[in-house]
Amino acid sequence: MAPTVIVLSRRLGAVLPAAALPALRAASAVYADPSVPADVVEAAGAEPVAGQLPDDAVLLTCEPTAGAVAVPEPEGAALLDAVAVMDRLRSPGGCPWDAEQTHESLLQYLVEECYELYQAIEDGDRADMREELGDVLLQVLFHARVAQEAAEGAFDIDAVADGLVAKLVGRHPHVFAGSERIETATAQEGRWEELKRAEKQRSSSVDGVPLGQPAVALAAKLVSRTARAGLPEDLLPAGGRVGEELFRQVAQAKLGGADPEAELRSAARAFADRVRAAERSAAAQGADPHSLDPETWRRAWPA
Repeated sequence: MAPTVIVLSRRLGAVLPAAALPALRAASAVYADPSVPADVVEAAGAEPVAGQLPDDAVLLTCEPTAGAVAVPEPEGAALLDAVAVMDRLRSPGGCPWDAEQTHESLLQYLVEECYELYQAIEDGDRADMREELGDVLLQVLFHARVAQEAAEGAFDIDAVADGLVAKLVGRHPHVFAGSERIETATAQEGRWEELKRAEKQRSSSVDGVPLGQPAVALAAKLVSRTARAGLPEDLLPAGGRVGEELFRQVAQAKLGGADPEAELRSAARAFADRVRAAERSAAAQGADPHSLDPETWRRAWPA
């Protein structure tokens, strides 16, 4: 025989696996090696490892060990590490820059990181997508940590997660309560809006539309909301000004089932690619790509 080894999780502290209970009950003594935090050693009533251990003893460790009884970590356990790192950066003795940030000073990074993730998804770049999702997650952790320090209305990352869970469960009664039946994504989208409207007690179909989003996306969202509310198309903006003409184009695209924001982004990125191709072509012919005249642009423009 040999001592039973129990591998603890550094993330979960003094949590023990249920499979370890019989060994702990039968153990002549419980020991802990230096990898186990002092507070866990104290909570377990363990003794420091010293020499050869009895065969009927239990050894606690945080180091991976073959054949040991290990604490199973739930999916998402690594998020605890991210929360701990954010806490360390923001706490005394951490990073001076992180400590000085506010909700307002972080806004530029929130927008920037979301757009970088958007581009990674557009490009189909899985490595970039993974990295940019981490950067967006950082913004969530950062804002939650700043909010935790507020003199009034303070909340923390657990309150954020609790609110999200409550929202998702409450808006999916067909999944979590079994109280209704939803067969299609379209039906669920409509039901989601009904539940949200009742929950937030909104008086208008356009309440809650974030007005700070890009103009094309904003117009598309307003069209989507008002169409769902039964607004006839002839009441959409229809003047001769540029903004009204653009709104009309967005409305037609959205009502036709397209995503006008994505369509315009795609056209803009394709245009940028053609500009770069023309500049490279002109440079290859000896022209200065930074000062091309109209005829050179036309000759170099990709077919």
